[in-house]
Amino acid sequence: MEGFAWLKMIVEPWYRALEDPEEAQTQVLARLTREYAKTAYGQAYCDGPLSDAADYRHRFPIVDYEGLKPWLDKVKNKGHQELLSEPVIRWVMTRGTTGNPKLIPATRTHLEQVLMVGARGLVNHALRTGDQDLLNGGVLNLNFPSAVDSEETGGGRIEYGYSSGTYAKYNPRLGSVWLVPSQEEIDGLGNGISRQDWEKRFELVYERTKGTDVRSVMGVTNVITAFGRYLKKRHGLAPKEVWRFRAAFCTSLPKIQTYHAPKIRALYGAVSVVEMYTATEGVFAQQLDNNPYVVPNYDAYFFEVMKGKEVKMLHELKRGEWGRLVVSSCLFPRYDIGDYIECAGKNYYRVYGRANKKVLLEHLLFNIFTGRIIRA
Repeated sequence: MEGFAWLKMIVEPWYRALEDPEEAQTQVLARLTREYAKTAYGQAYCDGPLSDAADYRHRFPIVDYEGLKPWLDKVKNKGHQELLSEPVIRWVMTRGTTGNPKLIPATRTHLEQVLMVGARGLVNHALRTGDQDLLNGGVLNLNFPSAVDSEETGGGRIEYGYSSGTYAKYNPRLGSVWLVPSQEEIDGLGNGISRQDWEKRFELVYERTKGTDVRSVMGVTNVITAFGRYLKKRHGLAPKEVWRFRAAFCTSLPKIQTYHAPKIRALYGAVSVVEMYTATEGVFAQQLDNNPYVVPNYDAYFFEVMKGKEVKMLHELKRGEWGRLVVSSCLFPRYDIGDYIECAGKNYYRVYGRANKKVLLEHLLFNIFTGRIIRA
């Protein structure tokens, strides 16, 4: 599919879902539960058709990674049908910023969803601003390595690598947009993530892409900043002096617009900084417009929020209400992703940090000193 028809295929389901989140979530839940019913995990909690979201909430427990770990071990040793409705294509790992890295299975549906839904940040921004040049140029590849280690299981040896590099390897281009350098070149430098490893990786990116038509950068926010600082220190050049950037698509950190965007613009020029809420488990939301908040992919995932002892649908939250985000996806039912999310009104949300006591205290103090309504 060519031209605008191809682009609309990426964003229009998202736009339609925003017009009626309740209906979109109903359709997603029906689709997901049909798949869950094919698994041993789903059958353990659901012995018949589900009537609605309340019935789903009643039957399936909210579970975090540790709670799923025994089932993931079953997938490794007995087969995908223990937890997943389709085979595992690849195992991917988190960066381990808040503890030991987690291993997550990636199915074909998950990989295809990451590509299509993940492209929305770029495509929506290009269509909204009229900047079609963004869709015909290179994107700096600052991803983690896709090959890290392997593990012997009862079902055979599995290999795994960081999720960002793995997704880049399986989805190296989107139409006329491509990653430079290739993920294979990145992987060729090894699997380390020490400062020296990143310096080798950054040098490869610079040498392979200087003089190339690079128009955007996409990835983990602090890696984007670190690359810019490396260039200034090693070569005396800021990225804006090497390439003509138009946008930076930033993930994986809170306060992107308020704290990180000025640092990125100082290094990359007067670029549009577009926030995307992504995790190893999926691409959950991205900016829709100039509003400095993200908007959920209601057509791809089923969203709930633990608000104190109460559980509500994400789209039911009122402005100022917040809690722990729970996501149901093609991988896991009712998965506690471990992040706090706050409603800013009209389907706009702010993901303000990991669900821990420090972040909770900061949020409560912020609300108190700014006089905001606290609706936990």
